[in-house]
Amino acid sequence: MAENERSGVKGIKISEEVEKSFLSYAMSVIVSRALPDVRDGLKPVHRRILYGMHELGNYSDKPYKKSARIVGDVMGKYHPHGDSSIYDAMVRMAQDFSYRYMLVDGHGNFGSIDGDGAAAMRYTESRMSKITMEMLRDINKDTIDYQDNYDGNEKEPVVLPSRIPNLLLNGASGIAVGMATNIPPHQLGETIDAVIALSQNPDITTEELMEIIPGPDFPTGGVIMGRSGIRRAYETGRGSITVRAKVEIEVQSNGKETIIVSELPYQVNKARLIEKIAELVRDKRIDGITALRDESDRRGMRIVMEIRRDANANVILNNLYKHTAMQSNFGVNMLALVEGQPKVLSLKEVLYHYLEHQKVVITRRTQFDLRKAEDRAHILEGLRIALDHIDEIINIIRSSRSGDEAKPVLMERFNLSERQAQAILDMRLVRLSGLEREKIENEYNELQVLIRELKEILADEEKLVQIIRDEITEIKEKYNDTRRTQITAGGLEMLEDEDLIPREDSVVTLTHNGYIKRLASNTYRSQKRGGRGVQGMGTNEDDFVEHLLFTSTHDAILFFTSKGKVYLTKGYEIPEYSRTAKGLPIVNLLNLEKEEKVTAMIRSESYQEDAYFIFTTKMGVTKRTPLSQFANIRKNGLIAVGLHEDDELISVRLTDGTKDIIIGTRDGMLIRFKEEDIRSMGRTAAGVRGIKLREGDYVVGMEIIEPGHEILVVTEKGYGKRTPESEYRLQNRGGVGIKTIQITEKNGPMCAVKTVDGTEDVMIITINGIIIRMDVNDISVIGRSTQGVRLIRLGDEELVATVARVKKDEIDENDEESDDVNSEENEQNTDDSYVEE
Repeated sequence: MAENERSGVKGIKISEEVEKSFLSYAMSVIVSRALPDVRDGLKPVHRRILYGMHELGNYSDKPYKKSARIVGDVMGKYHPHGDSSIYDAMVRMAQDFSYRYMLVDGHGNFGSIDGDGAAAMRYTESRMSKITMEMLRDINKDTIDYQDNYDGNEKEPVVLPSRIPNLLLNGASGIAVGMATNIPPHQLGETIDAVIALSQNPDITTEELMEIIPGPDFPTGGVIMGRSGIRRAYETGRGSITVRAKVEIEVQSNGKETIIVSELPYQVNKARLIEKIAELVRDKRIDGITALRDESDRRGMRIVMEIRRDANANVILNNLYKHTAMQSNFGVNMLALVEGQPKVLSLKEVLYHYLEHQKVVITRRTQFDLRKAEDRAHILEGLRIALDHIDEIINIIRSSRSGDEAKPVLMERFNLSERQAQAILDMRLVRLSGLEREKIENEYNELQVLIRELKEILADEEKLVQIIRDEITEIKEKYNDTRRTQITAGGLEMLEDEDLIPREDSVVTLTHNGYIKRLASNTYRSQKRGGRGVQGMGTNEDDFVEHLLFTSTHDAILFFTSKGKVYLTKGYEIPEYSRTAKGLPIVNLLNLEKEEKVTAMIRSESYQEDAYFIFTTKMGVTKRTPLSQFANIRKNGLIAVGLHEDDELISVRLTDGTKDIIIGTRDGMLIRFKEEDIRSMGRTAAGVRGIKLREGDYVVGMEIIEPGHEILVVTEKGYGKRTPESEYRLQNRGGVGIKTIQITEKNGPMCAVKTVDGTEDVMIITINGIIIRMDVNDISVIGRSTQGVRLIRLGDEELVATVARVKKDEIDENDEESDDVNSEENEQNTDDSYVEE
C-alpha cells in the first residue's frame, strides 16, 4: 500500500467501484435512453431525430432528404451512439403499423408487418410528417430549455413544445435497468377531448375520463376484450389488456366455412403468425383447416383459412385464440420521466403533466411575444419623437462629424435610449412621407393593444388555459380520424365494472347456427300487420333467427341449452352489432360443449327466494325449480333440468309460484293448469308430465298467464290471432288440452304461443332473418277454433321462425321515413278475413 501511494496509485474496494459505476450506468439508461418524458412522450433518440430534421429544414412541405444524411447529422451533433440505433428508431416512426400517428414521412421501403426490415438508409428518404410540425411548433419562441450536447459544441432541446399529447397518442415501450415502460397508443380526438375536460374540471374522475377515452386505439386495429383491464391500467398505471384479431366467418355457397382475419393485435408479426398456424395444423393440434392463404394487399390485411365441411369454424377459432397470437395480452406499464425521475402514472396524471407542460409553453411563448412587442414599441416611440422634431434632429446630425458623435447628443436632447437613437440614425428619408408616418402610428397603436392582451393572458390563468383549449381543438379538427380498435364489453370476464356500462334497453337475437348479437330496442319501427317487414339480420341460406329477447344491458341473461344446462352472462357482455350484422359466435361467449345448442334465453335481475323457473321440454315434461338454486353459475355452466333420452328443453319462464301455465303444441293443442300442480324440485330433477302428446306432435311453447290476458298464437305460414284467456278452462296437468287454432294447409302448423295484455309490440322473425314489428292490438281477437289472420306476407319457401314480445316504443308522428317495404300492400293485407270451423 505504501508503495502504491508513493507511485500515485490509489487503492479502492472493487465492490464499491462496481456498485458506483453500475448505478451511474443505470441512471444514464433510465434518464437518457430508455424512458420517455411525460411532457412530449419522446425518448432522447426520437427527440434528437426530430430536432435534427428541424435544424436541416426537413419539413413536411419540403422535399425528402436521404435518411443517411439525417442519421449522420443526428449522430454527429446530438446522439453519441451507433447509426443503426438512430436509423431503427427513425424507421419505427415511419411505420403505420408501429405508430398510431407517424412522426416521420418515409419514402421507400420502411419494412412491413411481416417483419421485413427497412432498406438501408442510403436508399430511403425521409422528412417530417405533417403532425410532427405540431410537435415543434413555437420551438423558436423560447418555449423550452436547451442543454449542451455530448461534446459541448451544440445545443439540443431538453423537451419539445409538443402541442399534441404524444405520449398517449403513440405510446412508448422501452426496457431500462430494473424497470420497463409499455404505454399503449390512443386516438387523437378522444385524447384531446380528455385534455380539455381535465382543464375544465381538475377533479374529474377516471370513470368520467373513460367516457371520453374508452381505451387504447392500436394502429393495427383489433378487438379489446373487456374494460376491466383498461380501467385498472388507467387508475393505477398498470394493467393487462386482452386484444384479439378481428375475424369474420364466411359461409360459401357449397356450405363450407372460411375464417377471414382482417386485423391483428398490436405488434403481432403476420408472417410468424401464419407459420405458427401452419405448424399447429401440421402437428394435428388444430384439426379442420384445409387451406391457409395470405391474401393481403395494398387494400388491407386478409388471412384466409378454409375449414373442412364437417368441422366447426367456431371451435377452430377458439383454438387459434388459445394457441396463437391471434389473442394477445398487452401489459400496460405507464412509466415515464417526471422532472427527470421515473414514475408510474395514471391516465389522469399523464394528462395533468401534459397540460402543465402546455401552460409553461404558452406562458413562455406569451412572454417572448410580449418582449418582442415591447422592444418594437420602444423603437417606434423613438421614431415618433424623431418625426415630431425632425428638423432639429437633422440639424444635430448635420452638425456632427459622425453617427457616434450624434448619438449621445440625440440621447441627451430627447431623453432617448441608445437603441432608439440608433434607430433614428438608421431611419431612411422615405419615413418622412405622410403615408409612412401613418404606418408608424398605426403599428404603434396595434402594438399597444397586443401588449395589453399579452399582459392580460399572463395575469389570468383561465385565459391562458383557454388558449390551450382553442389551439388543441384546431389540431383535433385538422388531424382527427376514426377509431381503429373496437372495444367489446366482455367476452372473457364474467364480472365487469357495471358503473362504466350505461343502462340501456336492447334486443338480443340468437340464430339457429349460434350467432348472437345485441342491438338497440328501437331498431325496428312498429308496422301494420300483413307487412313484409325489414331485414333484421344478415344470415346464411341455412341459418335463421331462432331466439329473440328484450332485455337491458345490466340484466343477467340465463342461457338454457338442449342438454339441460344453464349458462349466465350480463347483457352488456353480449357485443352490440348493427341491424344487418351476423353477430358473434356464441361459443366465443359461452363454453358450450360439442353439439350443445341454446334453446331458451331468459333474463333475471335478482335471485328472490319466492321466484321459480318453470321448465318445459319438447316431449311435454314440466318442472318447477326455485330461482335461488341458480345463484352461483360456474363458467362451465350448471345442470338445470334432467332430461330423458331423445328429449330437449324447449321453454323456460320466470314466475312467483302462483300463476297459471299454458303449454301449446305444433298440432294446435293447448292446455292450461295451475303452477301449484307441479311440486318444487331440485336442479337435476327431470320433472313431471305437463301435457299428453299425440303421435308426431311436440311442444312449441310454454307461457305464464294471468286473468285478463290474451293468448297469441302464430303459425309457420305467418297467420295468427289473439284469443281471450277466458276461453281456456283450467285442467289438471297431464291432459291432452283443447284446440287453440285450426291447422290447415293455408296457415301451417303452430310455431309459437305467447300471452299478451295489449300494451306491447310483437316481433315476428322468419327463417331468412326478415323481422316485422307490430302493435299487438293490430292482431284480431277471435275464437279458439279459427285459422287466424295474416300477420306477415311470406315469400316462397319462407316460414316463421320465432315470435317475441317487446315493450311498445313511441313513434315520432313527424317521421316521414317508413320501414315498410310496400305500404300499399300492407294496407291491402289488413282486410284479410278469418275462417271459422
